[in-house]
Amino acid sequence: MDTRNPFTFIVYVSDAQKSATFYGDLLNLSPVFESPRYIAFELPGGTQLAVWSGNDVFDDRTPEDETPTRTSELCISFGTAPEINATFADWKTRGIRIIAEPYDDVFGRTFLAADPDGNLIRVAPVD
Repeated sequence: MDTRNPFTFIVYVSDAQKSATFYGDLLNLSPVFESPRYIAFELPGGTQLAVWSGNDVFDDRTPEDETPTRTSELCISFGTAPEINATFADWKTRGIRIIAEPYDDVFGRTFLAADPDGNLIRVAPVD
């Protein structure tokens, strides 16, 4: 039986190398796979996070009015409200773009940041 985790979360970006550097620094990870437009990181539990600048084959084969919108929100879940506040302070000091400062939502303390392409990164407590 294959025990690998088959899940990869892909974040669409304009520059795979620039975004891989951003996510690698942010999450203290090194890539496990690198190509010019697709770079993947192994996450705990075997799931992967990848950045992909895409390709023209998909866009050329899909009529403009049927091209799906590529959106995402990456959620990093950990810790308590004080740990989330400390992460916010650290990221702000590091110059990471903050979209929403820490606030309490139905699931607890959270804040939103953005990667270089504007993809959302939410920090929230573990469910």
